Amino acid sequence: MISAYDCLLFPVMTEKTSNTVKDSVYVFKINLNATKSDVKMAVEKVFKVKVAKVNLFNRKGKRRTFRGRVGEKESSKFAIVSLSEGSINFEGGI
Repeated sequence: MISAYDCLLFPVMTEKTSNTVKDSVYVFKINLNATKSDVKMAVEKVFKVKVAKVNLFNRKGKRRTFRGRVGEKESSKFAIVSLSEGSINFEGGI
């Protein structure tokens, strides 16, 4: 089990995700080892809200070539969190 502050890395604030804030849906980049229950516990503990649903998705790192050398971008994991009540204020940070 991962601690609450190690589970959530940062919120994803893009134009597409900001349109879902009205529906009480938030997107976070999370630790690669985090599970749905870890994310639910972390959001409820850090932001003091009630979580209704958590969906996870992985984004595999892509191969890139720079000056003839092949490298790979890191893989990442994201959580889409739906709240049943309350809202999250990001002013204080995570």
